[in-house]
Amino acid sequence: MFSRKHATRPIHWLVPVLLLTASTGPIAAQENYPDRAIKIVVPLPPGPFADALPRLIANKLSARWRQPIIVENKAGFASNLGAAFVARANPDGYTLLATPPGPLVVSQHLYPKLDFDPTQFVPVSVMAELPYTLVVNPKVLSVSNLQQLIALAKASPGKLTFASAGIGSPPHLTAEMLMSAAAIRMSHVPYKGLAPAMTDLLAGNVDLMFDNLANTLPQIKSGRLRAIAVSDKKRIPELPDVPAIAEVYPGFYSAGWYAIVAPPKTNAAIAKKLSAAIADTLRLPDVADRLMRFAARPVGSSPEQTAAFFKEESARWREVIKAARIAVQ
Repeated sequence: MFSRKHATRPIHWLVPVLLLTASTGPIAAQENYPDRAIKIVVPLPPGPFADALPRLIANKLSARWRQPIIVENKAGFASNLGAAFVARANPDGYTLLATPPGPLVVSQHLYPKLDFDPTQFVPVSVMAELPYTLVVNPKVLSVSNLQQLIALAKASPGKLTFASAGIGSPPHLTAEMLMSAAAIRMSHVPYKGLAPAMTDLLAGNVDLMFDNLANTLPQIKSGRLRAIAVSDKKRIPELPDVPAIAEVYPGFYSAGWYAIVAPPKTNAAIAKKLSAAIADTLRLPDVADRLMRFAARPVGSSPEQTAAFFKEESARWREVIKAARIAVQ
């Protein structure tokens, strides 16, 4: 209980103390971040590069900060399930999302309703990107370059079939973008993932597909598939003789990528600290070598660069989805 002396003392003396406490609390938290375990949610099943990459980053950051970093898979609903989980997490930097493009720049244009707002995530960093290759089964199609493929598609509209990892997946949208640019029509054959799509392409059940370089390069080298073009802005070192689609259709660009974001309202200082640490990790020789084995390019962008990239990607796929009239219920 306050004594009469304390009770009659003016309370304005408390204001500076309260302001100091309010201002130093968050700052101290940011400076000490992380002081406990971090969870990185991957909205895909274990196994593929999208899962291996955040685990590689997590191991390095755990050693750097001497804190556990746990990678947890929450697959489902075209990667949107894991994204919704992170969107609801506390914005303290201890729950993060490591994801391919879908939940961040595609889903909002495909689905009439989502349990999260992709634009409200706090961008941290794009970790890496993998260029797509347009490949054909040479036993099925005798074409050897993009011009021949386009000519064949124009001669028989809708006859050529292309596989993808599903409706609205980046390989599907990349093919739609090519059809729009070249004014051609091909038939889409969606699969539940890239692995079964690749299996059917190799079996000759479909004619062509876009897939990331990590998946196509071994098949190209073995001769089982033929690379027609790459969807990067320019030719890539792994396939120097294969032209970029942009050489024929300027401005054409599509690549698979994997980014880290934090829940909405996460402090910018935490995002910057995470981003800088991820960039440092991607420059480590053993990490760069591991990514090279996956035919992936390290990025390590700042939060500002990541936000600008998301905006550009979202606009690109919005136009493709709108033009192709793609919808997922």
